[in-house]
Amino acid sequence: MSAPRLLVVEGNTAEGRKHHVAAGGQVASEGYARLLRDLWSDAVVDVCFPADAGANLPDKAGLEGYDGVAVTGSGLHVYQGGPAVDAQVQLVRAVYEAETPLFGSCWGLQVATVAAGGSVRRSPRGREIGFGRRIRLNGRGREHPLYTNKPDVFEALTVHLDEVEALPEDAIVLATNDHSDVQAVEIRYNGGVAWGVQYHPEYPFAEIATILRRISASLLVEGFFLDAEEASRYAADLDALEKNPFDRRIAWKHGINGSVTHRDQRVLELKNWIEGLIKPQRSARGRA
Repeated sequence: MSAPRLLVVEGNTAEGRKHHVAAGGQVASEGYARLLRDLWSDAVVDVCFPADAGANLPDKAGLEGYDGVAVTGSGLHVYQGGPAVDAQVQLVRAVYEAETPLFGSCWGLQVATVAAGGSVRRSPRGREIGFGRRIRLNGRGREHPLYTNKPDVFEALTVHLDEVEALPEDAIVLATNDHSDVQAVEIRYNGGVAWGVQYHPEYPFAEIATILRRISASLLVEGFFLDAEEASRYAADLDALEKNPFDRRIAWKHGINGSVTHRDQRVLELKNWIEGLIKPQRSARGRA
């Protein structure tokens, strides 16, 4: 049998990637691909860059050759449109048409929503950053394979300004919290299936720390911190959790538990995507 093949779709432009790396972060698709290889050691993981002008993107036939496609987060806003956004929406529509299992984190969820006929807006509650609090599974979520072995209520690493405004037809909300009504969803469109979450199961603590430092001026204006020193201490806590995720003092300080500090729990949604959606479809396609 051939090795499983996965595709990671980078949501950021080349300029956005450059800016983030200069701040000490990693290219989103690189980190995502590394995690998927870790979760599925047999998999070959490719990356594409649809936000880049002149990018060579797979067509429907090419997408059918993949066993799964994951879309990263992004600093873009889907409602602003433009070539970098439109190319990603069209690519995700092609993924649906190819009937290749899709996973979207944050921006990836939003693009999957718009590609299937829904809409996205700037969140009326403002930014959600650091830890998404009290994300709650509903009845459908508790029964859904995306959340196998996940607690009914959990925290997750998150950063987003935008959220789903209106769901497409044949979409099922799986999880919510007090900030955003749609924290997780299953979307069925044009023969394809997408599982998406508004948070970032693929992120390590260090990525959120880098983002906090990179946008600290905005966070001060938005009222998250009193001053730069307070913002720096919060980022330092995240760096400390990267080195020792079982630091009880910091976990207690931020009100988090094993759903975030235990890596296997933090990345469980992606593991469940592989086990609960990709592998069964791969078997149905005669590839396993």
